[in-house]
Amino acid sequence: MMPEVDGKDALRAIRDLEKASGRLPEARARIVMTTSLGDPRTVESCFHDLCDGYLVKPIDRAELLACLRQLKLI
Repeated sequence: MMPEVDGKDALRAIRDLEKASGRLPEARARIVMTTSLGDPRTVESCFHDLCDGYLVKPIDRAELLACLRQLKLI
């Protein structure tokens, strides 16, 4: 867990900044959530807030690489 703000709040803040600056959806930052929270409600909430990927810790290297490939980041 992050000390001042949680990942979901950080995700929302980033997306709000992008929206306020007029950034088009295709030009927004790619955000892969990495968290210890894997319950369906949390995962669904993060995708609703426009995360691009979601990995539950401990993170499996193959899953990470697959996610990055799917997002065309590698």
